[in-house]
Amino acid sequence: MLDRHLRPWIDRPLDAAAHRLCRTGLTANAVTVGGFLLGLGAMAALALQAYAVAAVLIAANRVADGLDGAVARAQGGGTDFGGFLDIVLDFIVYAGVVFAFAVGQPQAALAAAFLIFSYIASGASFLAYAIVAAKRGQVTTARGPKALYFIGGLAEGSETALFMLAICVFPDAFVVLAWAFGAVCWLTAAGRIRWAWLAFAAPAADPP
Repeated sequence: MLDRHLRPWIDRPLDAAAHRLCRTGLTANAVTVGGFLLGLGAMAALALQAYAVAAVLIAANRVADGLDGAVARAQGGGTDFGGFLDIVLDFIVYAGVVFAFAVGQPQAALAAAFLIFSYIASGASFLAYAIVAAKRGQVTTARGPKALYFIGGLAEGSETALFMLAICVFPDAFVVLAWAFGAVCWLTAAGRIRWAWLAFAAPAADPP
């Protein structure tokens, strides 16, 4: 929901940083992997209940997630593998952060399990829509140039980042936050299913 509104504010500093990184020879995939390693560090910190450290690492992971695309653009455009790697590692971090929190606070395991269950619904609706949209030749740049078709929803990358930071700042509120954000993920999945029905119910037109 917030992604398309934040892009005008974040693209310029990300692009400026990307051009400086390009001069060092760093590739977009290296930034993606580096960001993932930061995410793994955040998971370890959450499991140890080092919430301030986890918050810093999550914030750095999210910056890297925006920066890898900017680096790819600065280097003349990303590759399909780069887009694939980016989305796969993002989903691992999203679920891994929740799992790691439950490792540190086992009493929150039920809420964590519900949220990961909800992530599956939201993520599957996102990826399935992208597959069918690509099959039909549909493209969108509403959230900037992407390797995949990015359909919107109530719970997008910005909202997920805010949730991850919120559980670090307010760890005692994790159960409430997890159930609430899980519900938002289900609403997002339901909305995407409705959009898919409206967009894809008719057979795809044969190519000329």
